[in-house]
Amino acid sequence: MWRNIFGPKFAQQAQNVDRRLDFFVYGGLPYIRSAQDIAFHVALFIARNGSYVNYYMYHGGTNFGRTASAYVITAYYDQAPLDEYGLFRQPKWGHLRELHAAIKSCSSTLLQGVQSNFSLGNLQQGYVFEEENGECVAFLINNDGVNSASVQFRNTTYELLPKSISILPNCQDVKFNTANVNTTNNTRIYFSRQNFSSIEDWEKFEDVIPNFDETSLRSNSLLEHMNTTKDKSDYLWYTTRFGYNLSCSEPTLVVESRAHVAHAFVNNTYIGGAHGNHDVKSFKLELPVTVNEGTNNLSILSVMVGLPDSGAYLEKRFAGLTNVELQCSEQESLSLTNSTWGYQVGLLGEELEVYKEQNSSDTWNPLGNVTANETLVWYKSKFETPEGDEPVALDLSSMGKGEVWVNGESIGRYWILFHDSKGNPSQSMYHVPRSFLKDKSENVLVLVDEGGGNPLAITLNTVVLANLNETESKLLSFPFPS
Repeated sequence: MWRNIFGPKFAQQAQNVDRRLDFFVYGGLPYIRSAQDIAFHVALFIARNGSYVNYYMYHGGTNFGRTASAYVITAYYDQAPLDEYGLFRQPKWGHLRELHAAIKSCSSTLLQGVQSNFSLGNLQQGYVFEEENGECVAFLINNDGVNSASVQFRNTTYELLPKSISILPNCQDVKFNTANVNTTNNTRIYFSRQNFSSIEDWEKFEDVIPNFDETSLRSNSLLEHMNTTKDKSDYLWYTTRFGYNLSCSEPTLVVESRAHVAHAFVNNTYIGGAHGNHDVKSFKLELPVTVNEGTNNLSILSVMVGLPDSGAYLEKRFAGLTNVELQCSEQESLSLTNSTWGYQVGLLGEELEVYKEQNSSDTWNPLGNVTANETLVWYKSKFETPEGDEPVALDLSSMGKGEVWVNGESIGRYWILFHDSKGNPSQSMYHVPRSFLKDKSENVLVLVDEGGGNPLAITLNTVVLANLNETESKLLSFPFPS
């Protein structure tokens, strides 16, 4: 885009500023770009005659509903100078504010002056802007990422920190150095405002596993997931029935998929699931199963966690099941790939819109006991809007994988069970905009969980900021509700 509008020189410079800030994906570690690195490349862009700085991102956000692309978490670039909640991320926000104040203080000369550049050493260089009236701006650059450097500029010695740029608005005094951060780091503190630990506060609705006979859409092949669902749901049921005539009594079900998740049910009994990841486009589910001598029903729930967002030939991308068979051994197997399959788009709870308060009065039952092996369960509870104007977040650390709604508004997908390489969930706090909440009546919370979730440990929190050296006092002085 830059190359088409502004030409190749601008495009090359812009790429230096807009280095890819990876969005966070489930199972991946976040890429956190430092305030110093961002400031360095912005200053370098300006020094090289750049005039339009594109930040990606300056304000983080939330992928509400099902808007996140493939495997991308619900929080979108939460490490931006303004985070997902609109709060300052320090030191980024403050450091960049100081940078732009320095640039603004000499903007006239940067726009009207004549630029020149020269070497100050093997890895050091200078850029100078001069006007006819004598006004002058200098950028002194040290490209050495390890060592400081002493440079001579206009009969004065300047100490440049490693990988830094010093800005001299009058070509004499250093007003800003990209590696010298004066802003104090801060952190977010979450205060629990309500827990949902009482069984009496919850209701549940168990979704229905469809069998082949209950489906109307049929095919003699495995249909592609995205074309079949038309993006109406993350979920597509593949179901078939088969007679079993292999020699072994407990075969292995082998399912190959190019979707993101698969859950398998044999004769309405859940036998297990598997998933892929952002970098590997296919995965395999292999599970031992118990089958009947007569007819058996196999139902496989294929799940997408966002659609592909980039790359060539998007219209030719394939998702969904590619091969299904029962194996006794390498020599003895029963292929189901070309059987007659029945399909159902979405979950029953989605069709009934149980997440909408007005549509769910007669579908809910008391929660009862929560067990670890429950799958495809909808949970509902209520909560009061926290006082104040601090941002609100749900802690879903105890849940498995699914989606969550507040007052009928989806606040996004969650996938707590998908841990990163350090054993932590990619995201556990989920932003609830206050615009979704009611002022003087109870709010309705609804979740659908694919398995492994415990709603009794969910908490509702408010979010405040504190400087790192003030965290303890902030905790002691915060006004908790009575």
